[in-house]
This record gives sequence, C-alpha cells and structure tokens, in this order.
Amino acid sequence: MLLGPVTIVALLLAFYFPSCITPVVLPAAEPSEPRMEELWEPPIDLQSRDLFYGPWGPERAPDPDVLYTFRAPKQGGVNPGMSVRDPGGRGWRIKQPPPTGRAAEGPAEVVLSRVLSAVGYHQPPVYFLPAFTLARDGRVARAVGGRFRLADPSLRDAGDWSWQRNPFVGTAPYQGLLVILLMFNSSDLKNSNNTLYEVALPSRPPGRWFVVRDLGTALGDTGRLAPHRNDPDRFERHGFMRGVRNGFVEFEYGGFHQELVRERITISDVRWASELLARLTDTQWAEAFRAGGYEASVAERFIRVLQRKIRQGRFLGTDGGFGL
Repeated sequence: MLLGPVTIVALLLAFYFPSCITPVVLPAAEPSEPRMEELWEPPIDLQSRDLFYGPWGPERAPDPDVLYTFRAPKQGGVNPGMSVRDPGGRGWRIKQPPPTGRAAEGPAEVVLSRVLSAVGYHQPPVYFLPAFTLARDGRVARAVGGRFRLADPSLRDAGDWSWQRNPFVGTAPYQGLLVILLMFNSSDLKNSNNTLYEVALPSRPPGRWFVVRDLGTALGDTGRLAPHRNDPDRFERHGFMRGVRNGFVEFEYGGFHQELVRERITISDVRWASELLARLTDTQWAEAFRAGGYEASVAERFIRVLQRKIRQGRFLGTDGGFGL
C-alpha cells in the first residue's frame, strides 16, 4: 500500500516526536508536605542567596586555569560537548556552542538553574566557563567553553521523572515551576530533561530530588521544531500571557506538551510564582546572568523583560481584568 505525503509526515512526527500524542496529567500519588521537599523547599533566606556561584558554592566550581583531560564526546542533543576530568579527579560534562552559528544553550541553562535554585527548586552543580585548556589525543590546546556540570558523588542519577505523572501535580510548587519556565520561554518541557536524583549530602538525611535540568532552550522564542534560544531580540518580542479563560491563564507558548499548560494554570498559580521571583534583588538577577557569562548590556535586556513579566504576574486579575 502506498502512503500519501501527509500520512508519511504524520508517521515521522509520531516516531521522532512521541509527545504529539497528548498524555494525561495526573498525580502519581497524593502529595504530602514531607514529600514536597523532594521538589521544592521554601527559600527562607532567599535575598541572601548567592546567584553567581549558586547553591554549590565556589568550592565545586571548575577551575579556569587547570588542564582538563578528554574522556568521551557528548552523545545526543543539538549542542556539541564532551566529558572531561580535572586534575583533582572530578568528572565534568561540558555543553559547548553549536558550530552552525545558532546561539548556545549553556549560558541560558546556567542562568535558569541559578534562579530556580535560589527560589527553592533543587539543581545539580552547573557553572559556565568561556574557555578552558584541554588535553586530547596527545595535544594540549585552548577549547571553547560552555556549561560545566559536575558529576558530584553526592548525586546519583536514578533516571527520568514524568511531568505528567508525579506526586506534585496540581500543587503550587509544581504549577509555579511551570510558570517560571514559561516566563523564561523554556521550550523543552520533555521528560528526558527531568532527572530523579538519589541524594546523599552530609548536611541532610538521604533522600530524593525531582530536578528539571538541561534548561538551555530558553530566553528566546518558543516553538515545536527549532525554537531560537538565548536571543534577546526574540525574547523581547515574545509575549507571556494572552488572557484568562474559564479561570485558567492562556500563555504565549508554542512548544510541545501543551497539555501541561493549557487549561491547567490558574491566576493564583501565576501570582504565587511571580511573588516568589519578585523577592530576588536587582543584584541577584545581575549575578545570575554574570554566572552565565553574559555581558552586562545583554543581561539588562533579558532582566528587563523578566521583571516586566513578574509585574504582570503579580497583578494578574487584581484590576478585574487581565492585569496587563
């Protein structure tokens, strides 16, 4: 049987983008307060948090002056990269800029990671270096840097977790996490970017963390196939919210997994997330972008848009209308 072009395209999309089949979003179990800390912990000391080095501090940061030894190339994804080891034996996964001229994911990923960790969402140790010295195949040379993620022994990757089926669906921190990602135009809301960590830190009992990582498809526009990332021009032009219908907020979001945001996020969810982000100081915003290697003038453009979205979210519905 010969297949028509429309049928062939549909089959290809179903194969390469299984998210075209809309899943049901339901909690996997009744959420409870003791379990909420696996996703989010209230940031009591938010305004004193360091958004340059992040929650893991300078002691875990990569050293820009040492020699890194190549171990293996990065597998999968749009951006190239590699695994390396530093002189202290620590392993790093580096995500570098693509060779095609498209904007790099690494800077945006570090910024968003810093903001999420500051407001209470767990993150692995990630940093940005613009360049580093690499030993590979008997040669030593300077290499283009990017996002450095540390393979810390206190975090054991236990696989993916599902946006659609988890204990937190419908809770304020789960809904608020989605709102924050929408503010940053994070287009890659797929389960393979979510990591369940088994955590063994000296400062706390063993437990689990539900983490959203690989956050680099952000700070641009949103789309299903090839969204532009890390682009201040597109980020300034892209809207945030369209309006409110039947009690649910409609967003200017064009990515996959519309089921996560369509007729699911309320005015109170948006205001909860916006009030949380509004507690960050101007200095903390600037430090988050400095951590991602941004020039101050470019960072200011991104921050201006984000703070406008935060104001829109805080006052959404308070004037009897859309609040824009």
